[in-house]
Amino acid sequence: MRIWVARPEPGASRTAEKLRVLGHAPLVAPIFTVAPTRQKRPAGRFDAVLLTSAQAVPVLATSNLDEASPVLAVGGRTAEAARAAGLDPVYDAGGDAVALVRLVRSQLAPGARLLHVAGEDRKAEPAESLVTAGYDLAVWECYAARPVATLPAAVAEALRDGSLAAVLHYSRRSAEAALRLTQSSGLDARFRILDHYSLSADVALPLVEAGLAAHFVAAQPSEDALLAGLPKPV
Repeated sequence: MRIWVARPEPGASRTAEKLRVLGHAPLVAPIFTVAPTRQKRPAGRFDAVLLTSAQAVPVLATSNLDEASPVLAVGGRTAEAARAAGLDPVYDAGGDAVALVRLVRSQLAPGARLLHVAGEDRKAEPAESLVTAGYDLAVWECYAARPVATLPAAVAEALRDGSLAAVLHYSRRSAEAALRLTQSSGLDARFRILDHYSLSADVALPLVEAGLAAHFVAAQPSEDALLAGLPKPV
């Protein structure tokens, strides 16, 4: 099955390799480009660093942050990237923002100083819950993910010739961008009939609101759970 991998690099290539192992044919065509911002890291020491995306890891790893600060990652993908970059210790919340809040509260008392290393465009959680619970939270917007201006040519061609069967959605922004780009290219009807696989119900929300019926939501917000939903090649 030919599957569009729309997530940014370097994750897109890693996902593509997993798809090949499973017997599928990935079409790697990211619709976001990721680049560091020029925002300076908040000064001082922190009791813990929070990561809600693996995209923040390269900047964090070269930031000369106090090595004693533990890293609390939202899930396995982000935790794996942090460890691979040499960060230590790294703790995996095993899920989503709610799980990350639980992990923080299990390890640190209210009043602890936290650094959330994030992108310019981010959700309200876990920041809102942590601030409400009494944590001293600083946010460092160290990277920006920008949508591409037009639908990648390879995707447009695959939609036109009918060779594309499915698409993987890793974020709500990505799902929204895919809908917008295919519509502006006049290919939304062909995009709608694909099989859509989403990392979570939150990610799938734009698809649901757009009336797309053929979509799968992972049982838990992990790539393994997402790919487990794919049919086995015959």
